Amino acid sequence: MNKFLSIIFFLISSNSFANSPNFEKAYFAGGCFWCMEESFENILGVSKVISGYSGGSTENPTYKEVTYGNTGHFEVIEVVYIPEVVSYEKLLEEFWVNIDPFDAVGQFCDKGYSYRSVAFYQNDNQKNLIENSIKEIEKKFNKKVVTYVRKFDKFYIAEAVHQDYYQINFLNYLRYKKGCRREAILNSIWGS
Repeated sequence: MNKFLSIIFFLISSNSFANSPNFEKAYFAGGCFWCMEESFENILGVSKVISGYSGGSTENPTYKEVTYGNTGHFEVIEVVYIPEVVSYEKLLEEFWVNIDPFDAVGQFCDKGYSYRSVAFYQNDNQKNLIENSIKEIEKKFNKKVVTYVRKFDKFYIAEAVHQDYYQINFLNYLRYKKGCRREAILNSIWGS
């Protein structure tokens, strides 16, 4: 590994830099936040991924309230990244290939409003990138994308049991992911 990559790896793996002004955040909902965490944490330039809730009106919601209540929130991930290493466009590409953008009732085996897919934007540039990527997907598949595009407002961190679930509860997570046929469905849409 060359010296530049070693420095980048150190910066990315060091949580002490997470509040640096060089870091930015992106927000995506793609069904179960456990699966979305796994996908994004493997990207060079992503410092950390946090599971939480966003899009609704209830302050500091719980998992139970979001899943079974009327909070208006979605299961969302907060992606903390270094824009000089990974672009928002790359994160957006990763988002698309990890969801079914044509499912209007949830994602994979998780159905219900809180499991709908959402690309949140924080500025006009992000909004334009999201909208343009939707047009490209619709043109490619000749189908309407039903993923929501929403202005980001607030993010509430989910309970500790949901953070890094795919690492801490690896075997349970693998059973869940396989049972939901997540990879099989994604491969049928996007290819392997």
